[in-house]
Amino acid sequence: INSLLNFEFHPSKGNMPTELLSKQELERYSRHLILPQFGKQAQVKLKNSRVLVLGCGGLGAPVISYLAAAGVGKLGLVDFDVIEASNLQRQTLFTHQDVGKKKVEVAFEKVTVQNPFIEVVAYDTMFTKDNALAIAKDYDMIVDGTDNFQTRYLANDTAVLSGIPLVYASIFQFDGQVSVFNALEKNGERGPNYRDLFPSPPPPDKVPNCAEGGVLGVLPAVIGSIQAQEAIKLLTGVGENLSGKLFLYNGLTLVNQILKISKNKANPLTGEVVTQTTLVDYESFCNPYKEEKMSTEVKSIDVAELKAWKDNPEKDFQLIDVREPFEFDICDIEGQLIPLGTIAEKVSEVAKDKDVVIHCRSGKRSADAIQYLQQQHGFTNLYNLEGGILAWADEIDDEMEKY
Repeated sequence: INSLLNFEFHPSKGNMPTELLSKQELERYSRHLILPQFGKQAQVKLKNSRVLVLGCGGLGAPVISYLAAAGVGKLGLVDFDVIEASNLQRQTLFTHQDVGKKKVEVAFEKVTVQNPFIEVVAYDTMFTKDNALAIAKDYDMIVDGTDNFQTRYLANDTAVLSGIPLVYASIFQFDGQVSVFNALEKNGERGPNYRDLFPSPPPPDKVPNCAEGGVLGVLPAVIGSIQAQEAIKLLTGVGENLSGKLFLYNGLTLVNQILKISKNKANPLTGEVVTQTTLVDYESFCNPYKEEKMSTEVKSIDVAELKAWKDNPEKDFQLIDVREPFEFDICDIEGQLIPLGTIAEKVSEVAKDKDVVIHCRSGKRSADAIQYLQQQHGFTNLYNLEGGILAWADEIDDEMEKY
């Protein structure tokens, strides 16, 4: 795997038989050892277990911290992203001094210090259909801490095809959900998987992410900790796990629910007629209308061109910012604020008689706005700012705070 970088830490006690616990480990895990339902046997199971964690961010931070603290023998960490200031409100593995660094490298450094008796492997790469099976083959379980549908389906299919369980979670605003998929049941069969619960993904433009809809900072700590708990229960055989169930958490009311999940006969991986035996193109699967939507061309302009337009007093154009008000308060380039969620009701404020440049943080939301305006209202004069505010801060105004 050409894009795979391994940063491995091997404990100094690596030659010790894995069925034994050292004196230091006995002391470290003593609160586990005195639990009547846990004890030394369960702790040894943890020591012999291997868990792959996808994502080192909001959910990944508590999952990684608690699995490492609990004594999971080998932790694999997969992430390719860098730390941003906006992550710090919820991603507690990181500090302000870590901004700009790779998440997986910082997580690796902190976890190896947190528990020197475990092995940690960091994969500085995106989890894709090309490397997923190769990475997962060295692990007993996947814990998914990511926030997009492509990776959720990829993680599920990788777990099913690899014959290992998946601990799933999702968060948004004040709500969270957790489940255990593809777990080995007492009867020898595998439990339901993600495709039994969600056979097909919703349209991407109908599901805002945390960057667009927000998330309470403590929520991923709650949900990620439940994920870690489910992982530990699965690995040790202690308690009753969430296989065949979906746990729903409401942070505003603390009214929680558990829903039953049944197997879907039409599941392409595990249904009555198996139609999928390999990993697929998840970008196309999760956005089947992408090609149709992109049939309306989105014209673009780079930040240098926009700067020239702004500096030219004879150039008459409209600049629209489709970010959220709080983002606008952090930084702006003097555009008219029309958040993406309000664009449909404010179409009349978008000019048709001159060039219009629409921008957001990185260019995605503005492209969505242009697609909508072109397809639904016939606009032909719209330009997307390539790279959005981030590109402007990098190339035009390096003193501007990015958001």
